[in-house]
Amino acid sequence: MKYRSATNYEHLQKDGIGILLTNLGTPDEPTTPALRRYLKEFLWDPRVVEVPRPLWWLILNGVILNIRPRRSAEAYRQVWTDEGSPLLVHTRNQAQALSERFSSAAGKPVIVDFAMRYGNPSIASVLQSMQDRGVRKLLVLPLYPQYSGATSGSTFDALAADFSSRRWLPDLRFVSHYHDFAPYIEAMAQSIEKHWAENGRPDRLLLSYHGVPKRYLLSGDPYYCECRATSRLLATRLGVDEEFCMTTFQSRFGREEWLKPYTDETLKSLPAKGVRSVQVFCPGFSADCLETIEEIGVENRDYFLEAGGTDYQYIPALNDKVSHIDALEQLVRGQIGDWLAEGAADYTERERLAQNSQI
Repeated sequence: MKYRSATNYEHLQKDGIGILLTNLGTPDEPTTPALRRYLKEFLWDPRVVEVPRPLWWLILNGVILNIRPRRSAEAYRQVWTDEGSPLLVHTRNQAQALSERFSSAAGKPVIVDFAMRYGNPSIASVLQSMQDRGVRKLLVLPLYPQYSGATSGSTFDALAADFSSRRWLPDLRFVSHYHDFAPYIEAMAQSIEKHWAENGRPDRLLLSYHGVPKRYLLSGDPYYCECRATSRLLATRLGVDEEFCMTTFQSRFGREEWLKPYTDETLKSLPAKGVRSVQVFCPGFSADCLETIEEIGVENRDYFLEAGGTDYQYIPALNDKVSHIDALEQLVRGQIGDWLAEGAADYTERERLAQNSQI
């Protein structure tokens, strides 16, 4: 097997620190062929769909990829921007904003970049770029506050697969979750409070998280528990109770039971209980994307209003708000503070060997 190395490697290249932000992914364009490529990669991941491969291959290739790409392309066209998909734009902006926070980190080269688990820029391509730029210590931060095997776990799988073919592996640190990180809770609370100051308080606040099949929870995945913990901490910070601040789960597909209560069914039922105004925030989404802009902002709004509700508002994700970048910076510094403080011993030794013509 031929192992990959950095291109044009020089022994006197200074060691760099890499910060890699990752998110789920996006198609390259809002077209049926692009969606078919993206969905095929995404839905074939065994972390995402835990069904025996032969059976799932038939379902995916025989049914889903012949129906869903066209529908998804239509939805993506509704949210697409001149710069690309919202998730791509926001994640790029987050990486750029975080990079500016580390531009003069103790004189050490600190490279901040981003990648997508599915689609582009791929994790493999960005890892190669970071290695080419001298990254020897790497922090990977999947932008999923609550851990799930289908998200953070899958991201680690992609890293492991790439590293298995590399000659020189970097020192690696991996943030598997940050669902109870105080600055993250504070950033969300500030965003919600600002929305209330400008638009008033609703009858109910829904905290809607992406759903997963219930059997994942029963098999030991901590995602549900971490979502509940985030909701509890956020409600406490806002000074509201669980009746006002409800936790729900969205984006289910297929026939099996997923985590409950479901966001859409909850919104359809609330007007009959006297709830006329609702605001929805999605703590598990670090950046706005199709699932927040279209599913929550449009589709679920229609459900609530058609059921008799009168006022529905979606509170945008944190995206690249200053408070969010502040929280991410604190999270990162907590992980790599010792790296930033280290001396240049390894580089000095390579420099000595070079001077003695030993390399």
